[in-house]
Parts: sequence; structure tokens; C-alpha cells
Amino acid sequence: MRNRKNEIYYNALVLPGMIFLVIFSIIPMFGAVIAFKNFVPAKGIFASDWVGLKHFHNMFNRAEVRNVMFNTVFLAVTKIVLNLIVPVIFAILLNEIKSLAYKRVLQTMVYLPHFLSWVILGIMFSNIFSYNGMFNKFVGIFGVQPKMHMIDNASFRPILIFTDVWKNFGYGAIIYIAAILNIDPNIYEAAEIDGANRWHRIIHITLPGIRGTVILMATLALGNVLNAGFEQVFAMYSPLVYQTGDIIDTYVYRMGLTKMQYSFSTAVNLFKSGVSFILITGSYILANKFAGYSIF
Repeated sequence: MRNRKNEIYYNALVLPGMIFLVIFSIIPMFGAVIAFKNFVPAKGIFASDWVGLKHFHNMFNRAEVRNVMFNTVFLAVTKIVLNLIVPVIFAILLNEIKSLAYKRVLQTMVYLPHFLSWVILGIMFSNIFSYNGMFNKFVGIFGVQPKMHMIDNASFRPILIFTDVWKNFGYGAIIYIAAILNIDPNIYEAAEIDGANRWHRIIHITLPGIRGTVILMATLALGNVLNAGFEQVFAMYSPLVYQTGDIIDTYVYRMGLTKMQYSFSTAVNLFKSGVSFILITGSYILANKFAGYSIF
């Protein structure tokens, strides 16, 4: 009876989140049927004409959609790789710092950007990479001519990748720092007595000690291959960089809410959701196989 009473309390805590999930995530999924219809708001969902897979054929025949798909995968995969490598390197370097006070200050400094909105950061980076911004003044010291980086297709992708890694690497390093702290300090002491220098201890103790965590985070990240960061791109891009900066989420937003092509934009987003579901399922299977991680 006591266990059953505790379960009621736990379920009561979960209930508000479940209600929120049902209202804002599950019920709206029924609207995905407009991807198979020629949706007209005046007629409603059920009265609109059924067109089957017409919008999906249209999606694959559009060159702009193929470009958007490539941008999404390229940006997402690059961000995933760097957001795995950079936090690991930072966590290892931070662990090598002996001063506890300096380590705490440095940790706080690199954590803070994660909690800043992309609206704020978008304005900040637009000023930094503007024609008269800080970046052009810095590279001008080395004789590089200034240019408008935020509207330059060659510069926009690297800016998106760099700013995303800069914002998230400190927060992403938390789990690796915890994994390093979980390694037995006696192993480091024994290795130092045997003559291992700092580099040898990192290669032969630290990296093998966090290998399982790195594998787990890498496999779980596979589910985000089609999530290139809507908030970041939307806050920073412009029509001049659609060629290299437009991703699936911003394209769906623009087609659906700006150009009112509701059925077509729903078809594009439904395709993305289907692929993402397969990737997320596969990532959890791999995480369970290689790292012993399971949500059930």
C-alpha cells in the first residue's frame, strides 16, 4: 500500500508534463494529414481535396529542397562532430589545471554562453562580423581586406559552426568532466611513479577512462543529424545566404507561414520527422549495444 501511494505521488508529478505533451505534441500530429491534401484554410482539413503523394514528389523535384537537405546534413554533422571533440579536449585540459580557484572561474566563464538566447547572440555576432566590426579590424592587422561576412555565402557556414560550438562546448563538457572525476586517482599516482608524463597519463588513462561516455554521447547524437539549429540560423541568416545557410526548419517556416504553402511545408517537415525517428531509434539501439545505455 505504501509503494502504491508513492506511485500515485510520482504520477501526480509527471501528470502536468504529460498533459503538456499531449496538448502541444501529440494532438497537433493529427494535422500532418494535410501533407496528403491540397489544404485550403477556408475548407478545413477534412473538406480539402486529397492529392496523395503529390507534395512529396514536388519536394524531391525541387532543386532548392535538395540544397536545403544538403545544408541541413552538412551543418548538423559538422556541429555534432565538433561538439563531441571540443568538449572532450576542454574537459581534459581543464582537468590538468591544478589551481582549483582558476578552474572554477574558467568553468563559469565557458558555461555562461549556453544560457544566452540566440536572439541576443545573433545581434552580437552580426555586429562582430559586420563590415566595421571587431573581426574585420582584427584581420585587417594582417592585411586582410574587410567584407560583410554575415551576407557572404563562403563565410556564413563557418560562422554558424563556430558560434554554435563556442556557445555549447562549455556546457557539453560537464558530462566529460564528471567522467574524468570518476577515474580512480590512484591510477594516476601509480602511473606518475612509473615515470609516465602528463601526455602519457592523458593517452593511457584519461581517454580510455571516458571512452564509454564518448561512445554513448556520439551514438545518441546521431538522432540529431537533421537538426541543424533553427533558432541559431533564423536569428542570423538573411535571403542573401539562403544558398548555404537555409536548413529544413527555416525552409518549412518560410514556406508554411510566409508563403502559405501549408501542405507542401507539412510534407517537407513530415519527411524530416520520419527520417529523424529512424535515426533516433537507431541511435538508441547503438547506444544500448556499444555503451549499455537503455531508456527502458
